[in-house]
Amino acid sequence: MSAWEVSSILFPVFLGLVFLRVPVAFSLGLACIPVFLLEDRLTPFLLMNEMYKSYNSFVLLAVPFFLLAANLMNAAGITDRLIQLSRALVGHLPGGLGHINIMVSMLFAGISGSSTADAAGIGSLLIPQMKKQGFSTSFTVAITACSSVMGVIIPPSILMVVWGGLMTVSIGGLFLAGVIPGFLLGLSMMVTVYIYAKIYNYPIYRRSTLREAAIAIVRAIPPMMTPLIIVGGIVGGFFTPTEASAIAVIYSLLLGVIGYRSLKLPDIPQVFYDSARFAAISLFCVGTASAFGWLLAYYKIPVALVEYLKPFGVGPMSTGLIVMAAFLIIGMFIDAIPAIIILGTVLWPLAEFAGLNPIHFAIIGVVSLAFGLVTPPYGLCLLISCAIGEIKLLKVMKDVGIILAPMMGVLLLVVLFPQIILWLPRLIMPQYVG
Repeated sequence: MSAWEVSSILFPVFLGLVFLRVPVAFSLGLACIPVFLLEDRLTPFLLMNEMYKSYNSFVLLAVPFFLLAANLMNAAGITDRLIQLSRALVGHLPGGLGHINIMVSMLFAGISGSSTADAAGIGSLLIPQMKKQGFSTSFTVAITACSSVMGVIIPPSILMVVWGGLMTVSIGGLFLAGVIPGFLLGLSMMVTVYIYAKIYNYPIYRRSTLREAAIAIVRAIPPMMTPLIIVGGIVGGFFTPTEASAIAVIYSLLLGVIGYRSLKLPDIPQVFYDSARFAAISLFCVGTASAFGWLLAYYKIPVALVEYLKPFGVGPMSTGLIVMAAFLIIGMFIDAIPAIIILGTVLWPLAEFAGLNPIHFAIIGVVSLAFGLVTPPYGLCLLISCAIGEIKLLKVMKDVGIILAPMMGVLLLVVLFPQIILWLPRLIMPQYVG
């Protein structure tokens, strides 16, 4: 079979199963079976073999460890200390609690690497508080969901770990490249909150005194050491991303059980169970997506795509926009990790042909997929926030669209001006950037 014949089987079957609401992980695996059956050179046993090979990865061990570290931090009540610090820093701005929501998400992103942990942990604390202070429920849920996307952009990021392991890109370089886009996204949301606060006269907190700010900073130093340990250790070459994730778990345990004494020993098994359950879902997606991706590579579908687009003279800018649009669309329907494995491997030859830097290509993909966490029908972070806020999804979409508009502007900056994101990696890790 040719590349186009296989594509005409894989993608329609996969999309049809997703449309029928078959879980994405199963849809990916089931879509592969017709090709395995029709092709004499292949057998269905290859599906299991490719899944097994994908799990046999040292880098992927970082995924469950980062999830566990985030859940331990949540269970230990670390979020409360980050809220106090955020209140001291930005609570006096118009729409104080909205700014606090964004700042906490930025700080927690540097600990968890997971947007869903961010949405669940921070949303359960701040959504009820914002509603009590008079913020509209739709805006409260929208800003909580949108701010949580920074969890996979600001380092450490689970998506960047998966991307780096899959595409053989420096994970330390990816972490550094995510700092400025994460900061710009946070700033764009704070501007939106400021405008909302002026229009609807949302409440503010009094400005914290120097003593109160100093106390909040000191109380937040221990959890804020987590990103410094992880990112600093990886960038400095002291340990690998997987080792860094394990160290983050140990540090979170020591901090919760011994340091703050807020995490009780009887609670730890439940945290481990929840983390294992969420990690199993993600990693099962990795397995079936890897089998799907193997078929794409076996039939040279990415090469066929490059050959098809060559006559159009694609350059770095146009290719960057194609990559952005493709990831934005697929992120609306499936989880980010299988999207990386499938679409990343398909588009990378095109990006390489067009001269895109591998780190630039990765950041475009990660940021675009992060937006999929707040766009229906998938929109996992939005669904979590709506459940906490007890509001229907459709009632939130207007505010989500307003908040996403300037965030899309940041994404366009990332696509059109790669020097913005590559500046920090080139400054600190020039040997891995080029």
